[in-house]
Amino acid sequence: MKAVILDGSNHQKSPFATVNPIVTSKFEEEGWTVDNYVLREEKIATCIGCFGCWLKTPGVCILKDRGQEIAKKVILADLVVMLTPITFGGYSYQLKKMVDRLIPNILPFFTRIGGEVHHQPRYDKNPDMMVIGYLPQPDAECEDIFSKLIKRNATNMHCLHYQVEILTGDIDLGKVLQFIEVLA
Repeated sequence: MKAVILDGSNHQKSPFATVNPIVTSKFEEEGWTVDNYVLREEKIATCIGCFGCWLKTPGVCILKDRGQEIAKKVILADLVVMLTPITFGGYSYQLKKMVDRLIPNILPFFTRIGGEVHHQPRYDKNPDMMVIGYLPQPDAECEDIFSKLIKRNATNMHCLHYQVEILTGDIDLGKVLQFIEVLA
């Protein structure tokens, strides 16, 4: 089994920074092959919205940087794990930048799924998704927005299964382990 971890943490000294090593270690202990990307350390350009990945080079972003490699690793994985501080109910800048760069993994054509319009899949197999978000303190509105965002992104990426966990305050590593135990 292959997992790709997309760590959207903003800095190394965040309380959330302890989550990546725990998640990585757990999956490796269970025999998974893990590709771990700490996105703040990667050179990934922001999507320029040119649609080149759909029209000029189908399935491949025209921006030649680590984003191309990571998008390929994601589509070949069984599971993509996203770690992010929650910003206004959304992903951190670093993770949002990479999520936007995953657009070559789907087609530019649309279909209805659950009464919503989403992209059609490009590939027969897509990874499952596990997302762990972090808020310094509980915020029901941000948590609700974040959960809905993850559901819609998982639907758009054609993930058969997805899970979302929101951590608040001090990081309970036992809770993190319990959450990832389901898939590991």
